[in-house]
Amino acid sequence: MILRFAAFALILYVLGFGWFGSSLPEPADEDTKAYAIVALTGGPNRIEQAVDRLADGRGERLLIAGADPLVTEADIIERLGGKAALVGCCVDLGSESVDTRSNAEEAKRWLDVQDKPDGDIWLVTSDWHMDRAIYEFERVFGEDRTIIIDAVETEPSFRILFAEYNKMLLRRFGVLVGI
Repeated sequence: MILRFAAFALILYVLGFGWFGSSLPEPADEDTKAYAIVALTGGPNRIEQAVDRLADGRGERLLIAGADPLVTEADIIERLGGKAALVGCCVDLGSESVDTRSNAEEAKRWLDVQDKPDGDIWLVTSDWHMDRAIYEFERVFGEDRTIIIDAVETEPSFRILFAEYNKMLLRRFGVLVGI
């Protein structure tokens, strides 16, 4: 009986991993707009894609969540080249968060300060990270806001997918048991 249960659990785990790895989210539709764009640091092209969305008029303000406290606005301007005016007017650096859960909490505090009680959130992160990010943002915001998925397309390795799938499962289990 225990062996059957273990085999069943393993099959579910493998099928879940297969689904996770084969159904990565994609970039958002070009006609979608939101008040706030939130870019999560930690992967290539996330900030660039978020700033491009801001430049295209798909959002009014951008929070770069999880920025290193030593990073300055000048660093962002240097990295992005010709978008200094956009960075100066509409980009905020958030350096309070250290993980995906605190990224969502930081974004909530930032939006509360913006005095925008409603409006959609445009979320930019890597495709392999998006499921866990959406989970955390939905936990923090509830049904108050619609979260627009704008995944940065990557070619993640098996190792990255495996690690992220396990992080996602562990986080959901942690919430289930109250951790």
